[in-house]
Amino acid sequence: MGRGVPQDLGQAEKWYKKAADQGHLQANDNYGLVLFQANRRSEALPYLQASTERGEPRAQYVLGTGHFNGDFVKKDWIKAYALMTRASAQRLPQATTNLAQMDRFIPIEDRQRAITLAGQMEQDEKRVRTAQTGGLRPAQSTGAVQVTQLPPSGPAVPAPAPTTDPITTGVTYAATPKPEPAVPDSTKTPIRAVLSGDWRVQLGAFDDEDKAKNLWDSLEKSISELAGLQPHLVKAGGITRLQAGSFASRAQAESMCSSVKAAGYDCISKQR
Repeated sequence: MGRGVPQDLGQAEKWYKKAADQGHLQANDNYGLVLFQANRRSEALPYLQASTERGEPRAQYVLGTGHFNGDFVKKDWIKAYALMTRASAQRLPQATTNLAQMDRFIPIEDRQRAITLAGQMEQDEKRVRTAQTGGLRPAQSTGAVQVTQLPPSGPAVPAPAPTTDPITTGVTYAATPKPEPAVPDSTKTPIRAVLSGDWRVQLGAFDDEDKAKNLWDSLEKSISELAGLQPHLVKAGGITRLQAGSFASRAQAESMCSSVKAAGYDCISKQR
């Protein structure tokens, strides 16, 4: 993020990998996404798959887009729709948008099968999460990720030309991201994997950083809607603010705050 030290994505990637190799789940998530954005997709795939199997919505979103297009993984519209359904169910707004666009191409019978598969995925995710330690601390284990019943995504293989226009995939995941503007097209609406935004939710402010970390541990376990969001510890003088995000709009951030408040916690939306 360039906070306290010079911004250096190469160094960030190195430290993410070190943490991921020791079983830190959020580092695994971020490392896979960083590799994917750097177009090192074969390297990213095992990390994205591991994140997907435990229900990380950003990874489900990226992998679902890949299965729809058949570019870096095998084309599989049923799995694509199931993964996008899981990401949308966890309130990733881009996934909800892409799901609606997939409706234009995927037959209703396949969508129904995908919804059944999504339900199976959700149950598998719960089993994987139960076997792992989440939050801001590294897992107290060897770092191995339990394999679920869902078959792993394999590399892409040559396939016949599609009968519909392909949906363009792309990902924005950087230290200081900017949303990509929508480009109107009279013939198709591309699906884009946009994982960033200018809005966050603020969950508390503390004079002790450990209190902020402890609150995140508690919130992540008790509020399912927060799963997959990236926590941020923002320094302001002697105060540490606990924020999470990001969201493309204030309305999306306030929707998340509504879920947090319904669970009995404080929350406000903040623009970065």
